[in-house]
Amino acid sequence: MAEPAGERAKPLLPGLPDEISVWEILLRLPPKCVLRCRAVCPVWRRATSARGFLLAHHARQPVLHLLYGYDFVGDDIESLSIVPFDHRAGVAAADQLHSVARLAHDSSRLHDCFLLEACCDGLLIVSVQYPPKLSICNPATRQLAPLPQLDGFMLLGMYPHPPTGEYRLLLYLLPTDLAPEAHDGSYVFTLGSGQPPRHIACPEAKELRHSPESILFRGCLHWCIGNLMMAFDTIAESFRQVRSPVGPGYSHLIEMGDTLGISSHSEEPASVNIWMMQDYEGEVWTFKYRVELPIAEIKEQFGKSVDYWDVVAVPWDDDVLLLVKFDDCLLQVDIHGKLVASFCRRGLGPTNLRIKQTLVQHAFFPTLEGYVVNSLPFV
Repeated sequence: MAEPAGERAKPLLPGLPDEISVWEILLRLPPKCVLRCRAVCPVWRRATSARGFLLAHHARQPVLHLLYGYDFVGDDIESLSIVPFDHRAGVAAADQLHSVARLAHDSSRLHDCFLLEACCDGLLIVSVQYPPKLSICNPATRQLAPLPQLDGFMLLGMYPHPPTGEYRLLLYLLPTDLAPEAHDGSYVFTLGSGQPPRHIACPEAKELRHSPESILFRGCLHWCIGNLMMAFDTIAESFRQVRSPVGPGYSHLIEMGDTLGISSHSEEPASVNIWMMQDYEGEVWTFKYRVELPIAEIKEQFGKSVDYWDVVAVPWDDDVLLLVKFDDCLLQVDIHGKLVASFCRRGLGPTNLRIKQTLVQHAFFPTLEGYVVNSLPFV
């Protein structure tokens, strides 16, 4: 039915032109507030649903680090909370640790729960591991679809493919008893294509599965597994080896604006080394910091011995800070080894994933079998 002429002419906010209401006010709202605006009236719904508005809104969203948080009933995991972390507010600011979505644990899978695997343009890949099953979701729009055609594959990374505008997954096929000699190398799967994963030769793909997560930097996915560092060109869809400054051991990649970094740590002594790539094309690295973790201070403040910790380095005001998971605490440590802030919550931990939330609608979601919106497993 045609919209009445009077309604078309009515401004969104009395006394303000729509150019200001839409592009200076609504565009600055966080995603949840934009969704609530759609309930005001049909005019507001149309203005905040237009693709041009959604793309511009996504472009303005901050890039936030992701934490995971498991919610418990007794000793059983009830759900996974997807928690953006604004490091500018500090870990101790409880009001900055609201989840953008929660995914309920399937009680029929007794020892399994959702894990965060990859994030790209506000889209998340989550998995359960026994057996491996992948799903894609948009926590801002509460859309989720399982990817049963990828059962038995392990995710290596997710990326946009600029020439086609498609979103693609880079995968590794896990050997099974029925197929112990599965093809060496990796596979590429295009979301919404309906085609099976396509094989790509890569002798090192077996090693890439040991990397914590991949980082998309300058159009390439990157991994660091000790002294092995690999890059995957997302346009040519080919691999190359990159010089790594670190030796064997546990390491994480860091993206700091236009700079790529690596953090590596060891238990004895409790320290973290930070390297930055001074020249990306020349693969020249510079050693930046050696951060000694404040183990004695942690013991004194929390009254517990430090037997295990998980450390992720994240960018902070053109520098680096460390997020340290210790027992049920998440600690913020600066480059001088000073304990800056702490937040205690059972099941909360860091990742090196970053999210830039989006309300953009993607055409591939409705084509996927089992696609749901705002229903289980969302809670």
